Amino acid sequence: MIRQQVEPKWLEWAKQIQSLAQAGLTYSKDVYDLERFEELRRLSVEIMAEHTGVERERVTELFASGTGYQTPKVDIRAAVFRDDKILMVRETLDGRWSLPGGWADVGYSPAEVAAKEVKEEAGFDVMPVRLLAVFDPKFHAVPPSPYHVYKLFFRCELIGGEAATSIETSAVEFFGEEELPPLSTERNTEAQIRRLFGYLRQPEQPTYFE
Repeated sequence: MIRQQVEPKWLEWAKQIQSLAQAGLTYSKDVYDLERFEELRRLSVEIMAEHTGVERERVTELFASGTGYQTPKVDIRAAVFRDDKILMVRETLDGRWSLPGGWADVGYSPAEVAAKEVKEEAGFDVMPVRLLAVFDPKFHAVPPSPYHVYKLFFRCELIGGEAATSIETSAVEFFGEEELPPLSTERNTEAQIRRLFGYLRQPEQPTYFE
């Protein structure tokens, strides 16, 4: 069953307009059509800037500077448990906490990205064993994002290494479900993490999607 959309309509429309504009700029040859698609792109930037309060130049850089056919971005997160607690890292960018992870990298499988991110951000060696969940943020209460992102959460078994920070992280700790720290909600929300703890208690649950 398809979930009810939570994402604001203005954000959905801005993303759709930007996607259509980018495709048109990629494939159109007619100079007049190209002008119209440029105008659509400017309109999408205006909508985003108006509703987020971010300067147009910054919105353009983050949201409307791509080329080629636009597709969703993929964010991969690792759920690593020890003694019924989940591994988290404190992000240097905002001082808040997230599961180790990041954007999918070309040349790596999703599971390989999960293991790589844990090693780079937290110092531990892990083995991905199961895809637990695929979240589409438009169906969840998350901070507005200029990107359409699929978030993949992998259960990973701890097999070695030791806690170590990186240029992206300033602390590494394990937290119980009832002692979660201030979260970097653009990366993961409390509801998402609680769902992962649900898999720890009931591992037979099917993979969650949407």
